[in-house]
Amino acid sequence: MRTLIVEDDRNTADYLQKGLSENGFISDVAHTGVDGLHLALTGDYDLVVLDVMLPGMDGRQVIRELRHQKSTPVIFLSARSKVEDRVAGLELGADDYLVKPFAFSELLARIRTLLRRAPEREPDVLRVLDLEVDVRTRRVIRAGTPIQLTPKEFALLHLLLRRCGEVLSHTLIAEQVWDINFDSDTHVVEVAIRRLRSKVDEAHTSKLIHTVRGVGYVLEKRE
Repeated sequence: MRTLIVEDDRNTADYLQKGLSENGFISDVAHTGVDGLHLALTGDYDLVVLDVMLPGMDGRQVIRELRHQKSTPVIFLSARSKVEDRVAGLELGADDYLVKPFAFSELLARIRTLLRRAPEREPDVLRVLDLEVDVRTRRVIRAGTPIQLTPKEFALLHLLLRRCGEVLSHTLIAEQVWDINFDSDTHVVEVAIRRLRSKVDEAHTSKLIHTVRGVGYVLEKRE
């Protein structure tokens, strides 16, 4: 899942980006309303976390412009706690409104709730053969046995499952899981795939993660 954080306080933005990354999200950050609007309109985001008080173009102006073109879910963040402020934010098109200061766990819960409401949303549990992944709880089971994965291993498996049957290139995997364009001589993807295979496939006769030489990797059931 990709999120956009529009927050002028750099410490807060860094805190949100780190917290979301630890929970399997890739996040871009903008520190002004103008930059945030540009990214929201040109990027492909599942959700926007938008501060109300921003330099230049504030959050209210951003969401007005955004709603002319996109229906991306938006959570407003604001120090303004009055009922009329929350109502105004929701009437402008925000899907939720969270008052600062807030607990990150509450923001995460609200994000997950909004994403579950989204049309054509991804199911909470993904299954292929005897592999079962609960996206919400990050629980992975194969043939009834729980598998412990690191956050990046889970993000990699989640990507392969979401694109089940599709061959994914090294570049695409690097961009989606690490949010970095790696040099061609970097072996981080190969190493991560090898570690994931050792946990998901090694103890089982039916392998799910396959290499397509010269192209990339695919997760699929094969006879």
